[in-house]
Amino acid sequence: MATKGSSKTTPLRIIPLGGLGEIGKNMMLFEYENDMIAVDCGLMFPTEDMLGVDLVIPNVSYILDSGKNFRAIFITHGHEDHTGALPYILRQINVPVYCTPLAHGLISVKLKEARLLQSTDLREIRPGDSVTEGPFTVQPFQVAHSIPDSVGYAIRTPVGTCIHTGDFKLDHTPVMGQSTDLARLAQLGDEGVLLLCADSTYAEVPGYTPSEQIVGAAIFQLVAKAKGRVVVTTFASLIARVQLVFDAAEATGRRVFITGRSMIDNVNMALERGYLRAPEGMLVSVRELPSIPHEKLVIITTGSQGEPTSALTRMANQDHPHVKIVEGDTVILSASAVPGNEALVHRTVDNLFKLGAKVLYNRIADVHVRGHAAQEELKIVQSLVRPKYFVPVHGEYRHMVLHAQVAESMNQGTETFILIDGDVLEITKDSASFGEHIDADYVYVDGLGVGDVDHVVLRDRKHLASDGIVVVILPMEKNTSKIAGAVEVVSRGFVDMDEREELIDRTREHVTKKLQSADHTLEWGAVHTEVKETVAKFLYDETRRRPMVLPVRVEV
Repeated sequence: MATKGSSKTTPLRIIPLGGLGEIGKNMMLFEYENDMIAVDCGLMFPTEDMLGVDLVIPNVSYILDSGKNFRAIFITHGHEDHTGALPYILRQINVPVYCTPLAHGLISVKLKEARLLQSTDLREIRPGDSVTEGPFTVQPFQVAHSIPDSVGYAIRTPVGTCIHTGDFKLDHTPVMGQSTDLARLAQLGDEGVLLLCADSTYAEVPGYTPSEQIVGAAIFQLVAKAKGRVVVTTFASLIARVQLVFDAAEATGRRVFITGRSMIDNVNMALERGYLRAPEGMLVSVRELPSIPHEKLVIITTGSQGEPTSALTRMANQDHPHVKIVEGDTVILSASAVPGNEALVHRTVDNLFKLGAKVLYNRIADVHVRGHAAQEELKIVQSLVRPKYFVPVHGEYRHMVLHAQVAESMNQGTETFILIDGDVLEITKDSASFGEHIDADYVYVDGLGVGDVDHVVLRDRKHLASDGIVVVILPMEKNTSKIAGAVEVVSRGFVDMDEREELIDRTREHVTKKLQSADHTLEWGAVHTEVKETVAKFLYDETRRRPMVLPVRVEV
């Protein structure tokens, strides 16, 4: 008979807090009895309907409220969608963070900026290491991705071995020599794998992902042929891509200027730690910049996502302090737009074209390749690991469904489960089933506020954005709540008050008449509701619009 706490009766619980059913904010919990660990802690860029929101991060209320021992966070690689929430989450939960050396450097830059570096237990981990936290023994293995030092994790639990691939592809000619360790995956598969969680981002793409070397060759050709300056933008954490630009500049006799705060910080860190190699004297200071001939200069900048305050966007708007785009410049966007950022990127590209620049991006040149496995690569990993259970991760819902179909086409007898954020999958050695659903709603970061914007606030912002606001200012006697003067109506984003003055006047008269007709003294709450409903109905009847109506009381 199984006893309480044995692996036969206590399931391993898999709980995604982010990254399943969306692109970004990757975070997955592995929980056994009273202990849990997390893989990754990322952010997501806001979609167009998240008005005013800067970032979206995972909801960790389950970790805080469960009363269980949250042991550690294990980071797969240094990209924002896997590390960007750490400065916010670590203010609530202070646990060790394990990461590879390059990720350690990138995270350190962020934590230093957030003034959390000294208080954070940041620990380096490398392929071949083994770390035990509670009932979990975690062993990283090397994978190829678009950033060096990327790893997946083999997580040994009392129930069995789980593999989390992180983001990966099978690049046999990687720029920095880090390929996916297929031998290790095969070894784990031979030992027996209970659960595989694998990257689904490009599961709808047939065939194989091209090698990063293609981008290196394309950038070299473009730099060599350019008559003037070459401006290259990419993600600040895409260190391998920066090295390709360095190599092209060195081969063509050009020097390099770095701009954009995050790019400067990350490049300096990577140079100090040996992840980037630049010949002596290649990098240009701000003081030297005006004296460098255009045909001898490459500029590496942030702004691949069209962010309004980024260096490239400022160049496109002609308000960058050091770089003015001129006719003859070549601009290379060596990144793909994150879903939701397409309009910003297109606007930046249009502005660069208007200034006379030659702009190249992945639709018209081989200046970017994805860092994620396509279908044939996913099949290779599936065939090597041969898991009992499979959960597609890191992707929108269609990506995960297609990945599950790819896994099922292998005919290995693997049972697949499609989860979304907040689902709980309970696994034993012999069974797997869904448990209760937990709260995993978005947590919005807006300026300095974290979590103080919710769906109600966003709904109001959408309301304001679509129909504007009408403020009704009511002068009222302090004791009687009777109207004691002329009612004022102010409109913003609803109608032009000068052109529709008669509508504003009639609104004012309608409110005054309604309040004066009351045969008894009303409490402010009743007045507020009466005015709001009256004005809303009147304006809808007149304009077929629904502005937000805000009654304001002024005591006289």
